[in-house]
Amino acid sequence: MSAVTVRSAARTSARPVVGRALAFLIALALAFAVLLPVLIIAVTAFKPPAEINAFPPGLVPTSWTLGNFTRIFTDLPFARLLGNSFLFAGGVTACALVFDSLAAYALARLDFRGRGLLLVVIVSSLMIPFQATLIPVYQLVAHLGWVNTFQGMIAPRAADAFGIFLLRQFFVSLPRDLDNAARIDGASEFRVFWSIVLPNVKPALLTLGIFTFVNNWNDLLWPLIFTTDPEMGTITSGLTLLTGPSGILPYGTMMAGSLIAVLPLGLLFLALQGRFIESVATTGLKG
Repeated sequence: MSAVTVRSAARTSARPVVGRALAFLIALALAFAVLLPVLIIAVTAFKPPAEINAFPPGLVPTSWTLGNFTRIFTDLPFARLLGNSFLFAGGVTACALVFDSLAAYALARLDFRGRGLLLVVIVSSLMIPFQATLIPVYQLVAHLGWVNTFQGMIAPRAADAFGIFLLRQFFVSLPRDLDNAARIDGASEFRVFWSIVLPNVKPALLTLGIFTFVNNWNDLLWPLIFTTDPEMGTITSGLTLLTGPSGILPYGTMMAGSLIAVLPLGLLFLALQGRFIESVATTGLKG
């Protein structure tokens, strides 16, 4: 084999390695850009006020402190706000999974008059801005006497048009032979829904559950409008109470609260990512 041939083969074999290294560096740069705001929040939470207000600002504090975390629990009923956030986001997620899946099953697997029109109306409601319905919903909740209650915060969000449409698309993709075989064996309609259909759409349920929980955990406007008692607020609405005179914000305390608020979402992702990826990977194998 000639020297030219050896050099050509070496260059050819080196190309995949260079490509993978370049892709890794690009992915690393993108990950750093995405995580940079979280890094700034985490570092600022451990800074003393003098370093936070210093100019020019520094990224790494010269002296670390836990005072911001202490103040977040003394200036606010933060433990109560944390529990309220779990009840609000978890309650909405549980209700949405139940009602959205039932509605999606009816639209996808049952034949009744007006099914197509009903689906069009549900999907069309996605084009209505949330702010346009905020006042009528608040008036209804106030008329029921549900202001400053968990049912007033959860009930209006117990079902979602996006969730119904998402699950309906998954239900439609399942072969109807599964339903017919179960009905021939004497299974009721609810048994078909619970034992046949739902186990085959776990990826969709998991995806909808994560989206719903994260969106409601991070929501500011809804709990801010429907709660006037600080004890009934969530983390996001409670952090607004830290605003001092003339709009002055204790940035260190605010960052400490934000860091604590982000941690449950990170833990949720780490706990469910394995099951989510496994469910998506095996979806096409289910018959």
